[in-house]
Amino acid sequence: QLVESGGGLVQPGGSLRLSCAASGVTTSRYCMGWFRQAPGKEREGVTSISPGDTRTYADSVKGRFTISRDNNKNTLYLHMNSLKPEDTAKYICAARPGSCYGLVEGYFGFWGQGTQVTVS
Repeated sequence: QLVESGGGLVQPGGSLRLSCAASGVTTSRYCMGWFRQAPGKEREGVTSISPGDTRTYADSVKGRFTISRDNNKNTLYLHMNSLKPEDTAKYICAARPGSCYGLVEGYFGFWGQGTQVTVS
């Protein structure tokens, strides 16, 4: 089970930190990722972190977003800075056992319900 939190309303240029608490999934042994979906748009991959700590970012968030995890707490984080209105979306935590193979929705088998981020 993956449970996200930390979303909310923020002004452009602001920051937020999202959390994803995992149970039944060992974050240190899984590829963990964040996806987002805006109304009327397809779900898109934002970032992922592999068991070996290799991080991948979508071009749209490079330099602004940082993915991290606390294996002791079995929790994944997404640190978002310099937020833009186009970052408005529901942010969804995802996981797959083992290595990462790109920010492709079909590669991930475990999903959270998401947390809404609105930049306005």
